Amino acid sequence: GDIVLRTAGLTKAYGKRLAVDGLDLAVPRGRVFGFLGPYGAGQTTTIGMALGLIAPTAGHVELFGMDTRTHLSDALRRTGAMLEAQSYFPHLSARDNLRVWATAGGIEKKRIEEVLDLVGLRERARDKMRNYSQGMKQRLAVAAALLHEPQMVILDEPTNGLDPAGIREFRELMRELARGGMTVFVSSHLLSEVEQMCDDVAIVKEGRLLTQGPVATLKRGAT
Repeated sequence: GDIVLRTAGLTKAYGKRLAVDGLDLAVPRGRVFGFLGPYGAGQTTTIGMALGLIAPTAGHVELFGMDTRTHLSDALRRTGAMLEAQSYFPHLSARDNLRVWATAGGIEKKRIEEVLDLVGLRERARDKMRNYSQGMKQRLAVAAALLHEPQMVILDEPTNGLDPAGIREFRELMRELARGGMTVFVSSHLLSEVEQMCDDVAIVKEGRLLTQGPVATLKRGAT
């Protein structure tokens, strides 16, 4: 259908503390969807549950209409992810990092060149990772997430550490992916960033959903 990621009553408790509290999200296909909230609002925990890395206390996640409790592997084949704790091989080039990940995933080598082009790293693909700026590392992380040609990519705080020029470049990359038909799910704590990058937004605080909908509609409601 038109909803590629849905959560129903999604909850995660750590002892008496609720990191995520009854969250109901609906992420439309082919859009840039912002997941906005202050630090500690539960975004990273939500993403972990969506990707099967964290077990929910209650509720569930659906990806592409599939319940991840029973069809996680099938759902993840259509989903790419870039997490904050992304790991690299700093002594290798960007291309060689991608070769390692592609080999592990059984992905054809020609796809490496495609994603390097897509994220704008072709000319620096031979450079060692240790010489990359933070923005270039973020681009490589996106390239890795796109290797297996997912239909949706989930990005956890992708602009952390970027300068204003890097943020603008990253914003345009996200828009380009969406124009190509991909669904892009982006968590952020910056309202201005979400307003400029995203089509839709869900706003969370202390693990609870405050509101969600098209950015333009929410902006009109705030004026």
